[in-house]
Amino acid sequence: MNITNHEVDIVCHIQATSPCLHPHHIREALQMITEQGCDYVFSVVRRHQFRWEEVDKKGIKTSHKETNPTSLNIDVAHRPRRQDWPGELYENGSFYFSTRTALENGLKQLGKIAYYEMLPEYSVDIDVDIDWPVAEQRVLRFGYFGREENAAVRLFLCKVSGCLTNGQLRNKFRQRGKKVRREGVFLISNVNEPLSKGLLEKVAQLTGCGLQFGEQQNGFEMEQLMKEKKLCWDEVAFMGENSEDREILSQVGLNGVPCDSVVADLIAAKYTCQRPAGNGAVREFAEYILMLKKKSLLQVLQEHIDRANF
Repeated sequence: MNITNHEVDIVCHIQATSPCLHPHHIREALQMITEQGCDYVFSVVRRHQFRWEEVDKKGIKTSHKETNPTSLNIDVAHRPRRQDWPGELYENGSFYFSTRTALENGLKQLGKIAYYEMLPEYSVDIDVDIDWPVAEQRVLRFGYFGREENAAVRLFLCKVSGCLTNGQLRNKFRQRGKKVRREGVFLISNVNEPLSKGLLEKVAQLTGCGLQFGEQQNGFEMEQLMKEKKLCWDEVAFMGENSEDREILSQVGLNGVPCDSVVADLIAAKYTCQRPAGNGAVREFAEYILMLKKKSLLQVLQEHIDRANF
């Protein structure tokens, strides 16, 4: 490998399939090269798994099930409890640090090699489909979202037709939306709504939400509402479903769409519900808002890394 930039002394390969990597992991691993004289540093996670190898009667390794497996990392006669066993180190694929010299030599003449151990909650490696749902939940709890603090959601705007309803009304949002409504929830609709204004008012009353009913919902009308509430776009969450909602969806701090909405394929929604409109989509988005709020209340201090902080 030929590195033409002579100002580069250390190279780090960060893999995009490890979404829970934090800046402090990078900084601490970098210090192992700059301060401890390591030539190569890679990330690992400690696992407590007992491994076995399949061997046939002739002592040849095989993949057949009709074999006599042998233990690779434990004494079967003195099997420890996994929580008392120190475990083993596995590469977690988050990053690989190397000095420029070692890399240009093809990593063939490495002097001091070291590992950087990451906790299991941060060691997310997406390799197969089943890893995605695990990664999604892990990122929400342990992921890194940047140094800037996002404003908390103080107003939740939700389209009635295509989000809360789809030819049917359900009470799931009513049951779970109490904590969300403390911050303020407005159901928004217009004259093209298939439900009558009287029925919409009844829905708003049952759910404990405000109702914004106008000729058509656009950014200007929403700005008027936010001025009344003394809010900015970053403090607003909006759930829409069609192409007419794109203007508002693109401006708010947090947006969501039902999985069966028209606009789901037109914008990069921050949250796409797994449930369709009228069948729990709004409740699901409300749960997501509450999860983010709970995360922000933890007040986890996350660090920022740049050239000035090395």
